Amino acid sequence: MAGVVLMAVLKRVDVAARIVWLGVVRDRAAGLRSMAVEAVEAGFAGFDAEAHGGLTRPACSRVSALHPRGTEIRNVRQVTVLSREELAETAKGMGVAEIRPEWVGASMIVEGVADLTHLPPGSRLQAPSGATIAVDMENLPCAFTAREIEKEYEGSGVRYIPAAKGRRGVTAWIEREGSMCVGDTLTLFVPTQRSWRG
Repeated sequence: MAGVVLMAVLKRVDVAARIVWLGVVRDRAAGLRSMAVEAVEAGFAGFDAEAHGGLTRPACSRVSALHPRGTEIRNVRQVTVLSREELAETAKGMGVAEIRPEWVGASMIVEGVADLTHLPPGSRLQAPSGATIAVDMENLPCAFTAREIEKEYEGSGVRYIPAAKGRRGVTAWIEREGSMCVGDTLTLFVPTQRSWRG
């Protein structure tokens, strides 16, 4: 249409998110822990060899208000992204030396994004290869993660959920395929819409 100016709904933000850790959970039935890798191929079904991958998944507690547990739904929880800074804040809040990415089942740890857990849903993180992660929502701390922390710091697992509240990162899905490597700098895009006033 002549005279119509189209504008992007997502705007690039001058924030560099550097990947400092990547991992995959090989066997979810065996446990939540992830295994460190130097690079991943991100496909439409998630990271290669990731137990949380797939185009669909069974509904779980995080969507229990919408779907009965086990109902097949679109998988927008293919990966979990956390920040190095928020992991350190959680460890400090628990009074422990550190929380390693593998203990919380992380897919990716980045540094350089303040308040990563509260990125607006729909935000994007794009790698140099073009591979793009789309943020679904905040990832709430859970008892599964607390049990892994308890294995490392006996008696401390009970402190994990309150310390990690608002710092557990985000769940996300792959919008565009490509490779991602430790050391890559991701470009952040956020929606331009105003906050909902409902």
